[in-house]
Amino acid sequence: MLNSKIFLYAYWRSTAAYRVRIALNLKNIAYDVKIVNLIANGGEQKNSEYAQINPQKLVPALVTDGQVLTQSLAILEYLEEVYPHPSILPGDPIHKAKVRSVAQAIACDIHPINNLRVLQYLGGEMGVEKPSRDQWYRHWITEGFSAIEKILSDSPEAGKFCFGNEPTMADIALVAQMYNARRFNVDLSAFPTLVRIDAACNKSKAFIDAAPENQPDSTSVRVPITDE
Repeated sequence: MLNSKIFLYAYWRSTAAYRVRIALNLKNIAYDVKIVNLIANGGEQKNSEYAQINPQKLVPALVTDGQVLTQSLAILEYLEEVYPHPSILPGDPIHKAKVRSVAQAIACDIHPINNLRVLQYLGGEMGVEKPSRDQWYRHWITEGFSAIEKILSDSPEAGKFCFGNEPTMADIALVAQMYNARRFNVDLSAFPTLVRIDAACNKSKAFIDAAPENQPDSTSVRVPITDE
């Protein structure tokens, strides 16, 4: 299994795909990217060919050893089990649960109500104008970040990163969401701990190489942020 070719179906500015890229890079796992353009021709993720790969019509999808894995946190858990070094989860069960809690607070509570299909539905079927959609986006990031800032600033396990001095699944989730926060001009002044951790992560080559602007499908032509 460890010698099988890995393919990552992804889009350069997909938050969930961003998480998986960071984990693959941290673990020095080679992979090939298969681009799924979320905005071209109404969204390639909606094509029947891709729907056969991931019936949810979402990215990322990771193909390894002939198996298709979906949902970014599930993929991260798989990578941690199969490629345990370097680890993105601490060994202590309590600390491990705390890392997962922060990662899930971002990936399960903040991101799903702010992702592309939600924004498109708000703007399309619901007729919500762009300023209100942007306000929606900023509100939910601010709500979530307020809690996570409190958790991490009070944590005795805090270090250079969210938990200690090595990046974990929590940092992976945080960096991708911080990128989105800046895209939508969220005021981050109330979150100094998150800003500090994000800056520390983005000094690492694994995080830098995973950044959206460094992906093969990133272009110099930018579309409106609420259209992707």
